[in-house]
Amino acid sequence: MPEGPPDTGDHPKVALAIAAHPDDADFGCAGTAHLWSQQGWQFYYLVCSDGSKGTEDPSLTADRLVPMRQREQRAAAEALGVKDVFFLDGYVDGELTYSRQLLGDVVRVIRRIRPYAVFTHDPTQVIIRNSFINHSDHRTAGLVAIDAVYPAARDRWNFPEQLEEGLEPHKVKELFIWSLEQANFVVDISEVVETKIQALLRHTSQFGEGDEFLKFVRERWRGEDGRYTERFRRVVMVR
Repeated sequence: MPEGPPDTGDHPKVALAIAAHPDDADFGCAGTAHLWSQQGWQFYYLVCSDGSKGTEDPSLTADRLVPMRQREQRAAAEALGVKDVFFLDGYVDGELTYSRQLLGDVVRVIRRIRPYAVFTHDPTQVIIRNSFINHSDHRTAGLVAIDAVYPAARDRWNFPEQLEEGLEPHKVKELFIWSLEQANFVVDISEVVETKIQALLRHTSQFGEGDEFLKFVRERWRGEDGRYTERFRRVVMVR
């Protein structure tokens, strides 16, 4: 059964999607971000790498592409009602590796906005449905996000220098991993699928408006019953 947002109790309705590149969060959870934003949630995006290798156009250098992709991501987020987008500095597209520095930078954003829920990539998937490879940056970003949620953002003596920045430890309550496998939380995005598509089309450096792309997008999220869904592995934290 399709599900709505979790009951946060007294906790503010704040969610953060942690993605490797501009456009990844829109693929992973744009419909959910839009629906939840309409229901009073503050939804944020965090992009870990600069997106500098995401082109086949030889005339697009990194100096031009990076700010272009940031503008595109902000435009997509605005179309969805996402409150803000954070971009990490210093992490090159295609070269994202697990490091203490990257973990700390992600923890800093979590402690700053204090989300109830975090969304991210599935770091365990390498080959997906025997049809494509899960980008190494996706796997790295997903693993870092999960480790940031638990235990790094929670533990006071992980990155204690952030205390001097006024950033207290924070316990994320729920984790949502966008995944075609092991999904246990399904969001019906049928009423907002066109908004999701329009958000993706804001990434003009990546996608044209051709019929093939639109067909791909609609087929990817359409189930056998004709409904459009985003599927997640939901983890409810117990500590």
